[in-house]
Amino acid sequence: MAQGLSSTLGAGAINASSAGTDAAIGKHVNDLSAQVLAEVGVDIDGHTPRQLTDDLMRDADLTVVLGTSAQVTPPDGAVVEVWETDEPSARGIDGIERMRLIRDDIAARITDLTARLADHA
Repeated sequence: MAQGLSSTLGAGAINASSAGTDAAIGKHVNDLSAQVLAEVGVDIDGHTPRQLTDDLMRDADLTVVLGTSAQVTPPDGAVVEVWETDEPSARGIDGIERMRLIRDDIAARITDLTARLADHA
């Protein structure tokens, strides 16, 4: 979700790639994620999950970890920012509405990151 939104909202300031701490290697992206992104004009149908590695973190200017359940120990030299994202299911919100809320939370954070990057350019 974050990679697709970054490509759209990052205004050229963000060159995002995506990897997970518990990636479903060889699988497709979550159908509900793809659906709610399509609602805002973002297509992630061709994306395939991959595992986060130390090399990926070292090569990135910034690694963003979504949520606090993902445990990441960055290698030396890697810059990591943890976004404590909203989890609607904790409030009894599930399904497509849950995914829309998560999408909107991530989108707001990407917009903020884009503004911060512009301030430091």
